[in-house]
Amino acid sequence: QVQLVESGGGLVQAGGSLRLSCAASGSIFSIFNLGWYRQAPGKQRELVAAITRGGITNYADSVQGRFTISRDSAKNTVYLQMNSLKPEDTAVYYCNAYPDPTLYWGQGTQVTVSS
Repeated sequence: QVQLVESGGGLVQAGGSLRLSCAASGSIFSIFNLGWYRQAPGKQRELVAAITRGGITNYADSVQGRFTISRDSAKNTVYLQMNSLKPEDTAVYYCNAYPDPTLYWGQGTQVTVSS
């Protein structure tokens, strides 16, 4: 069974940094491109950043230049380095397949940015 376990969230002041991790089970890294998604209260889930199996990255305009996605195939883990955080980055962050998030959603990790 494919599982995705997100971690690394927390409470941070505006301008601060966090590094999120997504540990995947199974052969996910050999099959899927991966993305980080987020969902803020009252809003739809949106793509934040993505990385292909070949290492090509893609970012939402709102995080371009502040967030960096990377993957470590040996550890079956994808990371999201988030710098210069803003209050509008507050959301639950999830990882899933990209561009179609067809995998079972994990529990996500809460990121809260205070002003």
